[in-house]
Amino acid sequence: MASMQSLFPIPPPMEEPRNWLELPRDVTLMILMKLEAVEILETAQFVCKLWYNLCKDPSMWRSIVMLNLDEPELSGKYQSMLCSAVDRSSGGLINLSIEGFGSNEIFSYIAQRSSHLKLLRLACCYTISADALIDAFEKLPLLEELELTLSPFSAEQIINIIHRCTFLKTFKLNEQGSKNPTLACDDEALAIAVSMPELRHLQLIGNSMTNDGLKAILDNCSHLKSLDLRACFHLNLVGNLAKRCCEQIKDLRRPNDSTDDYNYLTTDYDSDFDEMYADEYDDMDYVSDDDHYEFSDDDDHPSYYPDYD
Repeated sequence: MASMQSLFPIPPPMEEPRNWLELPRDVTLMILMKLEAVEILETAQFVCKLWYNLCKDPSMWRSIVMLNLDEPELSGKYQSMLCSAVDRSSGGLINLSIEGFGSNEIFSYIAQRSSHLKLLRLACCYTISADALIDAFEKLPLLEELELTLSPFSAEQIINIIHRCTFLKTFKLNEQGSKNPTLACDDEALAIAVSMPELRHLQLIGNSMTNDGLKAILDNCSHLKSLDLRACFHLNLVGNLAKRCCEQIKDLRRPNDSTDDYNYLTTDYDSDFDEMYADEYDDMDYVSDDDHYEFSDDDDHPSYYPDYD
């Protein structure tokens, strides 16, 4: 007859739950560093006193990442958080990536306190001017990598920025591509060829350059290891030019390669529509410039710099 113990075995003792506060300091720092700045400043630092103190450690703020924050009503809050994060870095900030917010004043504040910055990524930062960016370069002597994705700058402003960045090793200038043949232009590509001979990595998603612009880059940027030409619809990468790209560039992404790993639109659908229905536009009446509504900037949004410390 089976014993009671065999019928109802005694369960093994339950393991005590892990006490996360007992983790070594360096391990906890590594965990916290995987969070973005907003997650740290809004949540993680308030878990306990230990985490609060760790979140004020300058080593936590060598990299500041604040992405997907295109919420105008919260722009002041995010700018305040960014200032707090920069202050906590104690001048040791190396990598800054922001998306969807910012201002000239905030960017100047950052540049004055981040002379060791090596990587700067601005995506959809429509309220930071080209002049503010150019002024900042004088305060960022160690900058090696610059990314401008969907920037509000004109072609002339982009060219001025390029001419001020002769020291870069990596440059990413990503735009919304267009297949409209009237928009083909090599000015940016030629500026890169002239002013950035030390480039190792170049990303030009959606650029309007033609084969002439690409040839100029290949001729003058002899150190290039990677070149991203996706959505560059005015390129005709065939024959000798295609062969040269393959031979000269170790990591080449062609105009029609997939953009699945790119988070933004790469096609100007309006221009495609215009091309399809161009003949039907001829008889249409257009609204004159005088009939457009004018909207003033929102000057009522107050400055917001709470003390997160």
